[in-house]
Amino acid sequence: MVRTILESKSKTEVIGFDRPFCVIGERINPTGRKILAAALEAGDFSMVETDAVTQVAAGAAVLDINAGVVYNSNPDPNQTEPPLMRKMVELVQGLVDVPLCIDSSVPDALKAGLEICEGRPLLNSVTGEEERLEQILPLVKKYNVPVVAISNDDTGISENPDVRFAVARKIVERASDFGIPSSDIVVDPLVMPIGAMATAGLQVFKLVQRLREELKVNTTCGASNISFGLPNRHGINNAFLPMAIAAGMTSAIMNPVALPVSKKRIDEKKAEITNAGIVLKYAIDDETFVNLFGMGSTHHRSGTEMESIRAANFLMNNDPHGGEWIKSNKDNRKETGGRQRREERGRRRRRG
Repeated sequence: MVRTILESKSKTEVIGFDRPFCVIGERINPTGRKILAAALEAGDFSMVETDAVTQVAAGAAVLDINAGVVYNSNPDPNQTEPPLMRKMVELVQGLVDVPLCIDSSVPDALKAGLEICEGRPLLNSVTGEEERLEQILPLVKKYNVPVVAISNDDTGISENPDVRFAVARKIVERASDFGIPSSDIVVDPLVMPIGAMATAGLQVFKLVQRLREELKVNTTCGASNISFGLPNRHGINNAFLPMAIAAGMTSAIMNPVALPVSKKRIDEKKAEITNAGIVLKYAIDDETFVNLFGMGSTHHRSGTEMESIRAANFLMNNDPHGGEWIKSNKDNRKETGGRQRREERGRRRRRG
């Protein structure tokens, strides 16, 4: 069996065909997150700390660390990303004990992360572009780490899955020239948005099967790409992930956390039910309110995609006797029961 070994200071995570699906938490990434980008430029790392802790609590086995922020004060990422990467890696591995995924398009930032990272991280990423291969593969070899191989090259991203497979094969072969085994190559076959390409799901399932059977490599993807631009993205993601797992995909870079319901949304819902003439018998706290009306939670918690993944692990016989599935559901019932008991005590005090 092909196994890709990742390590933190004291933990080992194995990505493999016969292993539970590996969730790589994506949230420590300022790209497209203006609030996080502004905070990092101001030297505020509190969001990074929160994202690290909450993602691991939600079930992430690996954390992606991306330093791709363009500072207003200095727009040159070659200068800003290496020290930022070093700072974030040092901070995160001091908070949580899980392997890291060092993620940047700047080679010096990747090098900075590798220099400070404990254990054996995943490097993200190399493409089939000649310049990128020459820059990144020597780093992979020098630090003896696995790498994400993205299936695009100098011609860009092809909509033809055969072309993307050929690019993946090229990267595996070039890595072999450097003495890097295929077990240290985790291929990202590139998931296209299904809203733009109706066959995107079918393409990636078939491509993952080929990568597993012909190249014998582990795979990953940006899972949320499949639902980009569509309503109810969680619904699509929840169907896509188990299907991808059944096709042979072994990991994904994704958000494992369901974000808290905002105070604004809670107030809007309260106004909505009041206008509908609904009167609640007792005053209830916001957490009980959002649970009662199926809105989620006021706290960070494991997202619905994680439930789909745990179910898929069970169905694929990568969760022996359903231990993790049973445990996660017991934990959920315990949390819900605790809230209900607290609310009942509150009602009794108010009646008294």
